[in-house]
Amino acid sequence: MKYFVEVDGAERVVELTERLGKLTVTVDGTPVEVDYEDVDALGQVLVLSGGKSFGASIEGDANELVVTIAGHAYDVEIEDERERAANAAERASNKGGGLVKSVMPGVVVDLLVEVGQEVTAGQPLLILEAMKMQNEIDAPTAGVVREVHVTKGEAIRGGAKLVLIETPSEE
Repeated sequence: MKYFVEVDGAERVVELTERLGKLTVTVDGTPVEVDYEDVDALGQVLVLSGGKSFGASIEGDANELVVTIAGHAYDVEIEDERERAANAAERASNKGGGLVKSVMPGVVVDLLVEVGQEVTAGQPLLILEAMKMQNEIDAPTAGVVREVHVTKGEAIRGGAKLVLIETPSEE
């Protein structure tokens, strides 16, 4: 099965194949020797790869999770081939609307929109401070704000969900 895995904004294609009880893993077409063992039922796992072992903590659901390794947290989003096709069809039907994500880590200094508000293309949605600079995050298209995933003062990672915009459908 092929999966599209985004880790802190960087996408990888991961293929898992099971033959005769052995799992084969490739990442971006390169075979990777990896094995894992559940440590407990709370999302703690032991990962063995390349002769090294790593303890990992996994929190979230099957599609969106946070993996913590050696104190470093990684935002991970996973889509299989079917989900990817369905999500692509939904994005196409939204005609440019959809989820606005952060391209960099930072702190939300000001939130300029709220759920239900109509926005125009290019309208500022929020102010994100990164590396002591304030950056306006603008709406990529006109539409209605359906979800706001951040709050003023919140520290976010690169690739974090910010705002969901729904565009009006054509009649």
